[in-house]
Amino acid sequence: MSLENVARPYAAAGALFVDERERILLVVPTYKDGHDIPGGMVEAGETPREACEREVREEISLDVKAGRLLVVDRLVYPDGMEMWPFIFDGGLLTSERIAEITVDGDEISAVHFESEDALGEFIPPEFAARLRNAMAARRAGDTFDLRWGQRMS
Repeated sequence: MSLENVARPYAAAGALFVDERERILLVVPTYKDGHDIPGGMVEAGETPREACEREVREEISLDVKAGRLLVVDRLVYPDGMEMWPFIFDGGLLTSERIAEITVDGDEISAVHFESEDALGEFIPPEFAARLRNAMAARRAGDTFDLRWGQRMS
């Protein structure tokens, strides 16, 4: 078997946290435009779940166990680079847990909660679609397979 045509994607993992009003927690990165959810690249030797938990700890100082996998997306860019973002359920953040969030100011400058309807004001359309599908999967108790934010099954 030749490995010539085997996919060599990059992987990223993040957590979908919601507040008591079902708004989504977004972080404001200092190193790029736009907003994001807590998360980042999967490093060598770790699973997407482990990466998610590490990134949440690093970015917003919450020690959590990532919940159920909500979505896995597949992005293939014109240059052939392939990215597989994984989003895990971070769960409900009560006001007490929200008060525990601290950002380092180096990588993340702030956090805020936004409704699904407002996501397009802060993030690109395919990412907004990915988060809306993650919310739908969370409500349905399901996991969705996505391509560029759109549901495949």
